[in-house]
Amino acid sequence: MATRDVILDAAASVLRTRGLANSTTKEIARAAGYSEATLYKHFRDKIDLMVAVLHERGPQFIPMLQTLSERAGTGAVRDTLTELAAVAIGFYRDGFPMFASIFSDPAILNAHRDQLRAQNLGPHRANDSLVDYLRAEQRLGRITPDADLEAIAGLLLGACFQLAFIGHFSQRRADLESAAAFVAQLRL
Repeated sequence: MATRDVILDAAASVLRTRGLANSTTKEIARAAGYSEATLYKHFRDKIDLMVAVLHERGPQFIPMLQTLSERAGTGAVRDTLTELAAVAIGFYRDGFPMFASIFSDPAILNAHRDQLRAQNLGPHRANDSLVDYLRAEQRLGRITPDADLEAIAGLLLGACFQLAFIGHFSQRRADLESAAAFVAQLRL
């Protein structure tokens, strides 16, 4: 396994367990079995490492969003949305320890925002990608012409985020079952 991958695996484990604010690059390097200098050969800083973990070691939410529009016209819309929702729930659940750390420190939040802007990324991109997919399906006549696509995207992803949050406090039904229930309530 490549050094970068080993570091990412270790970072995912440490960051999900301890959060961003309570983790150090030294601790992550030690967990990976490398020096901190080796870590810095692959990542600029802890924020860069966290963004890579979210993109490359989380449930396949971000890659799925990046190709979602290409799925328009294939498969059932509700099946695609259910799959997306299930992956989103896992992504949000796994990411919460990192998200909480980001928002707990204004300096970390600003650095994270700057890095996301530089990469043309951000949480709003999830909604944008989903709206693009829904719009493509609407043009194909598979979603009603009067459907509020922004509201659908916000409701679906918001429900996934909220369920993932609550899941840290109490047991909830399975991700796929929840995802299907959310999608069943959408007016498409």
